[in-house]
Amino acid sequence: MKRFIFFSASTLIVAQLLLVLVSWLLSATTGADYRSLLSEEGVRWYVSHFSELLLTPLLSWLLLLSMTGGCLLRSGLLVAFRQIGNYRERLALLVVFFLLALYIGVVLLLTVAPHAVLLSATGHLWPSPFSRALVPLLLFGILLASAVYGFVSHTFLKMDDVFQSLVDGLSAAAPLFLFYVLIVQFYKSLCFVFF
Repeated sequence: MKRFIFFSASTLIVAQLLLVLVSWLLSATTGADYRSLLSEEGVRWYVSHFSELLLTPLLSWLLLLSMTGGCLLRSGLLVAFRQIGNYRERLALLVVFFLLALYIGVVLLLTVAPHAVLLSATGHLWPSPFSRALVPLLLFGILLASAVYGFVSHTFLKMDDVFQSLVDGLSAAAPLFLFYVLIVQFYKSLCFVFF
């Protein structure tokens, strides 16, 4: 796995460097409207927009997904769906189903009722605050169910265990963050040069 990560990351870095060189050659040799990443405008754009280019909903979804995945795996909820063990695990599943039904009910009340809070100003679901928060709402529900299952089944004994599961999820997803940064920068650089 480490070799794959190294090879993939190295390939993306080389592609970015080649794009810099190609953008310079295209802007210097052709009369077309290509912008060079080595020009004053290109360097200024790249340096001043670096952080801004990374700030997409995909980054926040990736953060939430990795934390939710860590909690889901460490709580044992995924295994519980395949094999129901002792009394405590069965009770934990019942509590999770009740909690999820309650959570879905609250979300429905915030979206289905006329003039609901999460509807758009025109009363529609798409686009609306609900549609923009759909992924975080879904991930929060899974995270909540995982944490509750962990406490009821005694997989988690204290809040430190929950926090550690969130950190473990982030740690396991660390290569994805590296690829996210490299891919987004390469894509945005392509857009700068050619569009």
